[in-house]
Amino acid sequence: MKNRNEELKRKLKKAASISLCAVLAGGLAAGTYTGVNYLTGYEQSVQAASKEQVTLLKSDKESDDSDSKEESTAKGSLDVSDIVEETMPSIVSITTKSVEEVQSYYGMFGQYGAYSPEQREVQGSGSGIIIGKNDTELLIATNYHVVDGAETLSVGFCDSTACEAKVKGYDSEKDLAVVAVSLDDIDSDTMDAISIATIGNSDNLKVGEQVVAIGNALGYGQSVTTGIVSAKNRQLNSDDTVGDYDSDSNSATNLIQTDAAINPGNSGGALLNMNGEVVGINSAKLASTEVEGIGYAIAISDVTDTIESLMNEETRDKVEDHGVLGITVRTVDSAVTEAYGVPEGVLVREVTEGGAADDAGIEARSIITKFAGKTVTTKEQLVDFLSYYEPGEDVELTIEVPDGKEYKEETVTVTLGKSEDTQNADSKDSQNQDGATDEDGNLLEDWQNNEGGAGLQYGEGWN
Repeated sequence: MKNRNEELKRKLKKAASISLCAVLAGGLAAGTYTGVNYLTGYEQSVQAASKEQVTLLKSDKESDDSDSKEESTAKGSLDVSDIVEETMPSIVSITTKSVEEVQSYYGMFGQYGAYSPEQREVQGSGSGIIIGKNDTELLIATNYHVVDGAETLSVGFCDSTACEAKVKGYDSEKDLAVVAVSLDDIDSDTMDAISIATIGNSDNLKVGEQVVAIGNALGYGQSVTTGIVSAKNRQLNSDDTVGDYDSDSNSATNLIQTDAAINPGNSGGALLNMNGEVVGINSAKLASTEVEGIGYAIAISDVTDTIESLMNEETRDKVEDHGVLGITVRTVDSAVTEAYGVPEGVLVREVTEGGAADDAGIEARSIITKFAGKTVTTKEQLVDFLSYYEPGEDVELTIEVPDGKEYKEETVTVTLGKSEDTQNADSKDSQNQDGATDEDGNLLEDWQNNEGGAGLQYGEGWN
């Protein structure tokens, strides 16, 4: 009887031990399942990013140090249909409306024979990639040339809904922009349908590797094309030719060449590797209509810092009565820059006494190269930047100041003035008048005759 009792105790103890192991194993399995889903990005819905700093969702497969083909991730594990199903929710279509001047028969003979062009509303289309979210906005990356000059923006999502959007920030030299959509304008069903794109490593791409392009081709809605990486490290030269990428050039952007069809409307869309990760931002404007099978995309690894900087800029609306600098300017184009080695930017021709620039110590013949951290290359850009800032706001300008036969860079803070404080109150009128002359084309001749001095002191001014 005693032996039977001892045997029964042993069996009960063993059963309890097995039950405990089963409980622990079940908890481990549940934890493993949750962890794997988190690490592999199985959860596709948009989630809130950091309140302080918004960053890109990057792949955990940043590098591949193994020589083993079995461990290599370059070829990926998905087919095209899998990639489309997984990534389409993170791609959007962008529709823009802008106003441009067109010459008509009647416009050529306006009142009293004056040139009177007509203004016409023009609609454009492009693509974008959902790259993040802050407390109030959904953030979308695209090309700068997609949103350049747009009066209004509309973003279309994968569930066929659309919302109004604003340009949050842009870098015209790198042809990049970030567009913001207010979360209040996006309904809960759309938020569940869309996702944030995963950013891959374009440095790891191999020539011949398969890629997938998704975008709003010709404005007809999202479509898919496939191809290979034809070449790496390309750049667009100033004469619109394509050459080898020069990493020492501040203005050059590293491009991926692909034979995947990239058409108008694809601009700003995603070039994806076979893991469904964004490795490039398609730029249709670089693809010539005279050739076949040559398209270009901006290599994502070279511009992640720029995109994250644009993601965290303050979203601004254009203001009716914007602040002014109190200066008149001329564009210093590449011809003058190449001929004389002067910085490219906006030449300050005159400074209004007592104006904002005068108070900040800016003098004539200085060249403005940056406005609030953004590169300035033309007077049109400067006017556009000013249209978002109210009088009384402080703005940081980077200027190049003559120093003997060279220029030295300085940074000054300008408190913008009111338009009535300057001699040219209406920047739009100045733009129209200046646009009707050919004086900009004589800037190189002016520089030759007077080395940028009094010979530049004529023509319409700019605030």
